[in-house]
Amino acid sequence: MKIDPISSALHRRGGSHGPVVLMYHSVETTGGTPAWPWAVSARRFAAQLDFLKDEGYATPTVAELAAYAQPPAGRTAVITFDDGYANNLAACEALHARGMRATWFVVTGSLGCTPSWPDDGRPAGCLLTAPELREMQAAGMEVGSHTVNHARLPTLDDDAIARELRDSRSALEDVLGAAVSSFAYPYGAWDARCADAVRSAGYAVACTTRTGWALRDGNPYSVRRLTVFNHDTTSSLARKLYFGGHEVAWPDVVRCALRRLRA
Repeated sequence: MKIDPISSALHRRGGSHGPVVLMYHSVETTGGTPAWPWAVSARRFAAQLDFLKDEGYATPTVAELAAYAQPPAGRTAVITFDDGYANNLAACEALHARGMRATWFVVTGSLGCTPSWPDDGRPAGCLLTAPELREMQAAGMEVGSHTVNHARLPTLDDDAIARELRDSRSALEDVLGAAVSSFAYPYGAWDARCADAVRSAGYAVACTTRTGWALRDGNPYSVRRLTVFNHDTTSSLARKLYFGGHEVAWPDVVRCALRRLRA
């Protein structure tokens, strides 16, 4: 899947602001553009991976990103998946075939089952099973927590937040036989109280859904991510990597260029 010349020219400076974290959810193999905004087709996903690989992006896990004493030199794109849909297993295989890695944030209360949280048009079917998570881990992928119940943490009291964080981490460590140190806030909903609870629960890093360069805030409990949506092509992904945001439709690009000319 080719990238258009303007997007290619913009992307020449992609990665110069430091690491980015990309957020995926579902990768659909049924063909066509998925209806759910947070799903991408397998064809586009493969093309996006090929683009990142061809452009020299390193793809460490979230835990590895958080452990760096200094932001890594060179282009870095951390690939993440939220929820843990069963179709992510094919995405794992696509990554492994290219020597790339990613981090999965999994809702432990629905492993191997239909998701328990309200349906917003998400993919039908179950989440990944415990054996599948172990298989992914063996392939070099990281598995992190996304709570037990896909809970909107700011709406919960302190004890409930602590249970969601503690029990999900414990369940994953039992499944994987290894420490779990990474977390992502469901719905991207968080505040300072939630971040403090994540730290107290023993996690080393937590991802939000705020846009921008991953380490912009200098806080491992508010890592920023760029969402990859159903309509994103390789070209629009290249523009996101350049601008560090979601407003990369052509009218947005033109307005940005005009603002810079006026400045």
